[in-house]
Amino acid sequence: MDSRVTTLPVWFEITSLIVLSLIIVFDLVIAYKRPHIPSVKESSLWIAFYVSLALIFAALMFLLGDVEQGGQFIAGWLTEYSLSIDNLFVFIIIMARFSVPKKYQQEVLMVGIILALLFRGIFILLGAAIIENYSWVFYIFGAWLLYTAWNQAFTGHEDEEEAENKIIAFLRRRIRITDEYDEAKVRTVIDGKKVFTPILIVFIALGTTDVVFALDSIPAIFGITQDPFIVFTANIFALMGLRQLYFLLGDLVDRLVYLKFGIAFILGFIGVKLFLHALHENEVPFINGGNAVEWAPEISTWTSLGVIVAAMVVAVVASIIKTKADARKQSLEE
Repeated sequence: MDSRVTTLPVWFEITSLIVLSLIIVFDLVIAYKRPHIPSVKESSLWIAFYVSLALIFAALMFLLGDVEQGGQFIAGWLTEYSLSIDNLFVFIIIMARFSVPKKYQQEVLMVGIILALLFRGIFILLGAAIIENYSWVFYIFGAWLLYTAWNQAFTGHEDEEEAENKIIAFLRRRIRITDEYDEAKVRTVIDGKKVFTPILIVFIALGTTDVVFALDSIPAIFGITQDPFIVFTANIFALMGLRQLYFLLGDLVDRLVYLKFGIAFILGFIGVKLFLHALHENEVPFINGGNAVEWAPEISTWTSLGVIVAAMVVAVVASIIKTKADARKQSLEE
């Protein structure tokens, strides 16, 4: 699955991680220094910048590495980007549920994105170490992605919400939390006593969501590449610009009705790909006597890329068609 021909220069990997870290820090500083509601134009320009940056990075991988590595990065980035958009929709629901003031949502979002990076980084390191020593883990990853695909398509995010509600109820019973916000502060002073604001609950809800999505996204990208550098950079690029995308897509959540099915299809496809790869690397004694299953087909990186792009395009176009059809039907009824 991950047949690397050329090794990327060490200086490129180190420089890339330093530059990406500086961009994230810069974005974080902007969010805290200048809290505001970004306009559609501002959000669009930032998203275009981050997408262009990802494409330039992919081009450098083609030049400094090889075609396979460049393709793996693009496929991984698109997969993680689609899952990040799904994650973002849950962020929108959380913000609305807790009535976070629009002006301070940028700061709260940046915390959610930093937590997402942190959790994904941890799972990437764990995943890489496990894969290195236990090839049979691909069976587990594949089964998990197939389950996640089913859950994504037919049950939504009820499990995340149930987990959040239990944590929130536990916190409210044990610590004093006000019902009012004090800008984006986690703690405030009321009647001379320090108390927590609802921002604490929002952060915990975002963190819980990030853990759930990390459990989905990391096995998904390991189904495309096992190179930790490509996995990590694809995740960073997928999360960059989410703050601006949040304000751009806020009004489109209800319109992209088929997006979840597109994401579910991608997860299911990668789950099948992981199973096929696991058969090729098979060491499980009760499957083919512990020997590799040579007849199992391998799905190439470029096939994966084509399937991922096609699934997202079909989901978005179908959503647009349905939205327009519903609008026409409503206008006729009026």
